[in-house]
Amino acid sequence: MSTFNTLLPPLVVCTSLLAALGIFLLKEHRHGLRTVFNLSAAVLKLALVTWMAIGVLGEVKYEFRYTLLTGVDFVLRADALGIMFTGLSSVLWLFTTIYAIGYLENAPNRSRFFGFFSLCVASTVGIALSGNLLTFFLFYELLTLSTYPLVVHRGTEKALRAGRTYLAYTLGGGAVLLLGVAILYAIAGEIEFAAGTALRHLDASWHPLLMVAFALLVFGLGVKAALLPLHGWLPTAMVAPAPVSALLHAVAVVKAGAFGIVRVVYDVFGIDFAYQLGLLQPLAWLACATILYGSVRALAQTDLKRRLAFSTVSQVSYVVLGTALFGPVGTVGGLVHLLHQGLMKITLFFCAGNYAETLGVHRIDELDGAGRRMPATSLAFTLGAFGMIGVPPLAGFVTKWYLGIGALDAGMGWVIIVLVASSLLNAAYFLPILYRIWFSEQRAPWPDEHFRDRRDTHPWLLLPALTTAGLSVAAGLLAGMPSSPLYWAEVVVLREYIP
Repeated sequence: MSTFNTLLPPLVVCTSLLAALGIFLLKEHRHGLRTVFNLSAAVLKLALVTWMAIGVLGEVKYEFRYTLLTGVDFVLRADALGIMFTGLSSVLWLFTTIYAIGYLENAPNRSRFFGFFSLCVASTVGIALSGNLLTFFLFYELLTLSTYPLVVHRGTEKALRAGRTYLAYTLGGGAVLLLGVAILYAIAGEIEFAAGTALRHLDASWHPLLMVAFALLVFGLGVKAALLPLHGWLPTAMVAPAPVSALLHAVAVVKAGAFGIVRVVYDVFGIDFAYQLGLLQPLAWLACATILYGSVRALAQTDLKRRLAFSTVSQVSYVVLGTALFGPVGTVGGLVHLLHQGLMKITLFFCAGNYAETLGVHRIDELDGAGRRMPATSLAFTLGAFGMIGVPPLAGFVTKWYLGIGALDAGMGWVIIVLVASSLLNAAYFLPILYRIWFSEQRAPWPDEHFRDRRDTHPWLLLPALTTAGLSVAAGLLAGMPSSPLYWAEVVVLREYIP
């Protein structure tokens, strides 16, 4: 392996780390230079990840390993699954950065915000490229610490209260995760991510303890993945600025939890061994309960961002459900939703932020007639909502189709009922919003209107929303093409998880 291939994984992580360091050192008034730091680091990271993705398809090995203690290594490795998540984080970081620059144009403490913003993405990419359980845990906890200042960024009592809730959940989940990691290290030593090879050799007498360790790991990861009943922090955290909400839901925290569960099932325990231990069926039940619960709670929300938050509680559990289906098709459905949900949900949060910044609108009942005032933003929101419902040929339909076929292949036909019920609930909480936007008449002046000289909103806010909406449409229409999210999910399953 060449030196460049060895250093490329840490270099991808360090692009965000160095950007964070540079931004923290900048004086607050250096707006132009901070923008250069932000965008240069985001573009460089995306270029490096693209290079690495091409190499991974060609079966080039990218691995960095540093021994911390005897039998304890810090490992960064690019496999197909890690590249999927890294690619998602890199693409959406670029668009979220562009959006945040426009959103926070006149806000205070921008250096602090963008510094922790970059540190958050570095943590997420570190999670994606972690080659063993210990490295994963280190970056997972760094993600908690780097996102807390973003949640409390506004500094209001409501924001500080949300931050305390966020820390109570995530630090508690981290402690439980650490206990699960410690049990596995005590039993099997260092746990490399390699299709469950670390635990297969263990005697059956260890199986009860392994089941306990699995439960602890899923609990710890389930906090960030917002699994029932560990989701309480997520709607509360919606007090944060819209770029942070987009980051939490589509790029970093929630995705990190779901991604971690995929790693535990497939790369720590192995899908066959997890099935043998009887761990998949309870995980599927938990995922389905969360899918339905999140959708039902979303129906009752009058605040737009809170409705989207409970939608995330539901939608991210599709990833967990696909992971729990014993078979390649369901696995593909779960993995591809990791990317599809990111594109669709970030679009919806961008649009929610646009309504708030341009019209002062936060409540759903204030959106009457918004489509005539902000047609481009409303079109992007409509595409994101239809995708979440699962309208063909959008990305969400691809996810649900594969999950449904996978459930039938796994002999779990009852999952089809859950998927249909979820889609109906999705329609029930999104279609009334779309009706208000496009067909209801404006009944009162906008609460706090800006950009009156523009047909829609500021270009820095509009461009990211339109782009991610377009990508979510392309992900469905071009699902069969090479380099599509579906293609990558199939590469992961065929190359890494099918003997």
